[in-house]
Amino acid sequence: MTPSLSKSWIALTLAGALTGAFLVVANAASAGECPANKVVTSNGQKPGATAHKAVTEKLLGELDLTNEKVAVAGHHFRMRRLEVAPGGEVAWHSHDDRPALIYVVSGKITEYASTCSVPIDHEAGDLSVESHLSHWWKNNSDKPTVLISADIAADPKDHNM
Repeated sequence: MTPSLSKSWIALTLAGALTGAFLVVANAASAGECPANKVVTSNGQKPGATAHKAVTEKLLGELDLTNEKVAVAGHHFRMRRLEVAPGGEVAWHSHDDRPALIYVVSGKITEYASTCSVPIDHEAGDLSVESHLSHWWKNNSDKPTVLISADIAADPKDHNM
């Protein structure tokens, strides 16, 4: 195997394993979800933060999906580690064309989603499945929150969560 093919294979294998683990966690837990009686199709939480504040991001790996078997031209599957400091905010953004899975590694964070009429509190071990919604996040606690974000993005330079 060539070094670049070997790296791609390792990244794809790791991404698949982590995605599978996340799905098991998602099926096992209901914490960190919008309460069933608070789900709305639109007009849930309103736009909040307009810029990221006190958020650090590290790209853990990405794959260009153009030449993969799924053949999603012009899209990247990537995984990032995000740390949101106390009082930090992830700006309002959309997942209409960028599905994502966000796993809370440590800490607590609050999500303000267009599809929920109340804020959603997330804590370590929670998984947020993000598709066809807009939202923003805020760390209202006094400790940093660490997140792992896996998403499919058209623009690899897109730094939204």
